[in-house]
Amino acid sequence: MNRKKFIPYYIYICALMAFVSCNSHPALPEAYSETGKQPVIYPDYTDVTVPYNIAPLNFMAEDAEECVAHIQWKDGSATYGDGNKVQIPIDEWREMTEKAKGDKLSVTLYTKEGKEWSKHKDFNIHVAKEEIDPYISYRVICPSYIAYEMLSINQRHLTNFDETVIYNNMIVSDEIVGQCINCHSYQNYSTSNMQFHMRQGFGGTMIVSDGTPRKVNLKTPETISAGVYPSWHPTKKLIAYSTNITGQSFHTKDLGKIEVFDSRSDLILYDVEKNQVSTISAEPHEMEIYPWWAPDGRTLYYASAHFVHNDSVAEDADVITRYSEIKYNIYRRQFNAETHTFSAPELVYDAAAIDKSATLPRISPCGRYLLFTQGIHGCFHIWHPEADLFLMDLTTGEVRPLSESNSPAAESYHSWSSNGRWILFSTRRDDNNYTRLYVTYFDAEGKARKAFAVPQEDPAYYHQYLRSYNVPEFMKEPVSTTPQEFAAAAKKEAIQATYKE
Repeated sequence: MNRKKFIPYYIYICALMAFVSCNSHPALPEAYSETGKQPVIYPDYTDVTVPYNIAPLNFMAEDAEECVAHIQWKDGSATYGDGNKVQIPIDEWREMTEKAKGDKLSVTLYTKEGKEWSKHKDFNIHVAKEEIDPYISYRVICPSYIAYEMLSINQRHLTNFDETVIYNNMIVSDEIVGQCINCHSYQNYSTSNMQFHMRQGFGGTMIVSDGTPRKVNLKTPETISAGVYPSWHPTKKLIAYSTNITGQSFHTKDLGKIEVFDSRSDLILYDVEKNQVSTISAEPHEMEIYPWWAPDGRTLYYASAHFVHNDSVAEDADVITRYSEIKYNIYRRQFNAETHTFSAPELVYDAAAIDKSATLPRISPCGRYLLFTQGIHGCFHIWHPEADLFLMDLTTGEVRPLSESNSPAAESYHSWSSNGRWILFSTRRDDNNYTRLYVTYFDAEGKARKAFAVPQEDPAYYHQYLRSYNVPEFMKEPVSTTPQEFAAAAKKEAIQATYKE
């Protein structure tokens, strides 16, 4: 190479590297005024507790033209800022959170408006010693009421920003044959045994057993529907489902937009290896829903509402008229793994007695805590702004709102991490329209912390992404079956399940 040509190129590269470094680690302003208040940032990561292996908590100062963040930890510090955003390289973030494990990061934010810089009061990011499961999955959907085009079930690597599609309904849909997908579920956080539903075009339940996908039809003449809301047994090839006749209606006077309801629902058990369905409960005046196994697999929890239909009115019309009367309680049944039989129901939490409705029971991995969603009526609380997360200590019977993490907006579907130290849940706290995913730390004493949004590489991402997230689940590993393999299985004829008395 000609040396005269090489020198300018080398100087250019060095200058570019210096420019990038300067932008990544800007100098602190020399002159500023002090506000004495914590900054307003988005997402709000002030005084949250995070796992040491989470992706960088990038944020922005929305009302500022520029900002510089000075982050300090035990034996180091660094500055970040580019425009009004703070974006931290993953390797640098990982180094500081490893060193701050069990301690905190202290953040001082400087913001500029016009020619004036302001220094805000420090805030902390507490770094827990416990890690979080590396993967989560969720469905992304337009926040509409009738359309389900362009649905996908995605998975996200929480230690970085990688997101991939597990299955996208557009891979088999067209203008004539549409497909709705929902209710992905895993056995004990492992993706080698999982399931999700496909409705309408190429309908059926996609069962993955030991890594092999197959499409099954769970509807039999003896059941009111195919399986709907699932829960894998933690160790056996069994899935508990509710079967549901679901509808929706729109409010004309109520401040709520929509009511999603069941006019009938039962519980069934599906034996994956035998491809058999059996009934757990089909009480005529009970609407059972949302089954969930205890971690030891010996107990099945679920929600149920006592509702006696008016014989002179169609069932769905009856529910639409009397929707505010439907209150769900939480029950459990003991399970005999040898005979696949269940005990009589036992009332765990009587929400109806206080004129409330409790759904989505989830038991902590240690077996001590019951986490559920409570609203004023019904079973589909994402449409109910007053819905909150509640916690029951099963050893003492104490029930309390998880006020450390709740908001004035709807909190809904929730999941425990495999170590029981993190709770992932969906909420509409950002704008009351789009459902986002938040995480909260749950300590050994049964107390939660301020919840934080799942971080994104661009802190403005949630302002620009016009999709809602739902059914968030933790995973220890990614789904290895490809979307194309799922599509090939979806196009095959569904295998008919049999019914066992």
